[in-house]
Amino acid sequence: MPPVPHQTERPLLQRLAWFITLWAGGVATVAIIGYGIRVWIK
Repeated sequence: MPPVPHQTERPLLQRLAWFITLWAGGVATVAIIGYGIRVWIK
């Protein structure tokens, strides 16, 4: 693959937004599973 030319600030912000979205999704998934297990065990 040819080297990608230096990118501007927008792709960086876009990648940061993607990282935050995926991180929040993972945290929410763990929280939902934990809550579901707690309800299921009761």
